[in-house]
This record gives sequence, C-alpha cells and structure tokens, in this order.
Amino acid sequence: MNKKQFSKLCMLILFNFLLLAGNYIEAQTLRLNPKTSTITISGTTNVHDWKSNVTQMKGDLTVNNSKKIQSMSVDIPVVSIKSEEKEKLMDKKTYEAFNSEKNPTISFHLTEVNDMKINGTDINVTVTGNLTMGGTTKKIVLKSIGKNTKTGVYEFKGNVALKMTDFKMKPPTALLGIMKVGDTVTLNYDMNFEGSQID
Repeated sequence: MNKKQFSKLCMLILFNFLLLAGNYIEAQTLRLNPKTSTITISGTTNVHDWKSNVTQMKGDLTVNNSKKIQSMSVDIPVVSIKSEEKEKLMDKKTYEAFNSEKNPTISFHLTEVNDMKINGTDINVTVTGNLTMGGTTKKIVLKSIGKNTKTGVYEFKGNVALKMTDFKMKPPTALLGIMKVGDTVTLNYDMNFEGSQID
C-alpha cells in the first residue's frame, strides 16, 4: 500500500468513526416510568375470568433524533404479578406455573422494527422481539399505538394474546383440579418512557 492509498484509508476510517459517533450522540435512552405505566394479564378458567396486575417493572427505550426506535427492553419480576382474587390463590398458582424461583423474570428485548408511522405526535409501530417466560424464549410481534405526549414522554399502548404452552408452561389448576385455567392469556400494556425531548 503506497502513501496515497494509506492516506485515503485513514480518511475513510475517520469519516466512518465520526458518522458512528454522530449517530450515537443523537440517540437517547428513555426510562420506563412504572408510576405512569400499567401492564395487566387476563385470562379465563372454567369457573370465572381472572385478571392480574404487574406491580413492578423496568425498561429502556432508545430513540434517535428522528424519533425512530433503535432498541427497547422491559423486565418484569414474576412475583410482582398480583391477582385481583382476595384469597391470592391465583398468585400462588401463577408463580408455580412460571417456576418463579428458577425463572424469576419475564423479559422482552426488541430485535426488529417492522413498521413505524409518525404523524405529528402519533407514533404507530409494529416491532418483533424476544419474549422470555418460564425459561423459554420466543419471538413475538407487538403492534402499538404510540404518542409523543409531551416533552420527553413517549406512550405506547397495545395488547397481545399468548399461549402458555408455547412457552412450555403448564396452565394452572386449583381445587383438586376442579378449576382449570385456559391456555391463552392476554397481555395489555400502557407504557410510558420518559427522558429529554428529541427535537
């Protein structure tokens, strides 16, 4: 390699470095606000319907200066799932189904932004990610209706139906097998990520 070629290579490397650095500086990470976010899990039994609330969660959303999503992750402690049943039998059965001592966390990590439409403050997005429950990870698709609600606040709402058996989880039973929980559960989410405004 002669001196001229070496000089061009150095310039190319420097240009790529500055380009990557610029993209990194433009990206901002927003934190999930658990006080203004809600996640519920609902399902059926042969006796009555049920619903549980997620009482703890954490997560991050990284967006660039064009409000395009670059990464997202959400973690939920299994034992933070609390049912509306007064006797709390459903909580015990939920933790057993997850084998919560061995698999204490439900996690979602974005792998791909399939589609994203921005119209003013509205941000409608479809993403694919890895959902881990009960020690098994599967790809799922989430379709969300989003908003840049105010300075540095991004809200995403949606729901997704999941089968416990797809994650190698056995639907719980209770009362000596008299009460059987249905395989399909629905996850409803309204998540708020907060940080400084992206211009």
